[in-house]
Amino acid sequence: MTRAFITGISGQDGSYLADRLVEEGAEIHGLIRGWDKESVALSKQYPGITLHDGDLADASGLSQLIHEVAPDEIYNLAGISSVAQSWEIPVITGEITGIAVAGILDAALDLNRKTGSRVRVFQASSSEMFGTPSQSPQTESTPLTPTSPYGAAKVYAHHMVQVYRSRGLDVSSCIFYNHESPRRPETFVTRKITASAARIAVGQQDFLELGSLDVERDWGWAPDYVDAMMRATRHEESGDYVIATGVRHTVAHFVSVAFAAAGIADWESVVRVNPAFVRTAEISSMLGDSSKARDVLGWKPTVELNELVAIMVREDMRLIRESSLRSRSVAP
Repeated sequence: MTRAFITGISGQDGSYLADRLVEEGAEIHGLIRGWDKESVALSKQYPGITLHDGDLADASGLSQLIHEVAPDEIYNLAGISSVAQSWEIPVITGEITGIAVAGILDAALDLNRKTGSRVRVFQASSSEMFGTPSQSPQTESTPLTPTSPYGAAKVYAHHMVQVYRSRGLDVSSCIFYNHESPRRPETFVTRKITASAARIAVGQQDFLELGSLDVERDWGWAPDYVDAMMRATRHEESGDYVIATGVRHTVAHFVSVAFAAAGIADWESVVRVNPAFVRTAEISSMLGDSSKARDVLGWKPTVELNELVAIMVREDMRLIRESSLRSRSVAP
């Protein structure tokens, strides 16, 4: 039985990873920081998962926990996940998204040396490390030139992965491009779009405000990206892999597909551009080349953008219907 330790287990990727590992019959341990509603929901859905309340910034405490759990696989999916938020708390972003990774890697290497085990470690890297890319599409060898505290912290962690790999640790990384699902919180623009489209369609919201509609992203389906991380972690040789669809779309296209899925053809009449929502140092276009992952890992994306967006909108419509039914059932 595989024993897995997951940081960020209550987030989008962590929850999908937990789904996969539960299906395998793995013993799962997850790191959470406080019992938020996502953690409570996860513990109810899978009572067999052991959740540990801890802090990524506490290197000694995290190391002790890793030694106690003695996992076969460590998946580091936690950290400050919002580029915009990283500008508000750059120091904390550096500590949690960057420096904390060194603590995890060092604890895993120390566990290997003390027990003779072979812990496999996964680090979630990000396309934000490329900043304003010098080439398109981007590959594993594209220069890393971050333009945000989040991107810079991810670069530090990515370099530490390579440092610890050179010391004999089985650690792999996936350079993830944007990947979405109904489990994204509305703090992410994609879920903000699909949830707003659903609410506007039923008359619960009048309009949607966004930043630039011309920004281009390479969007994929989150469960596909979880599949990639598992393949990378378990591959016989550790490595770094760009995980992307190789197709980019504008925010405007994403919006049009979402509103069409909600039954609104004239989306431009209810979508407004608000300069306040334009990110500092916004990267205008990103496109990934996942040839290495396809060739070495046998990975490929299975859900294209229009289907992905429709899935998200349908789920948001379902949540609205359920909320309406609950409200009517408790009405006097």
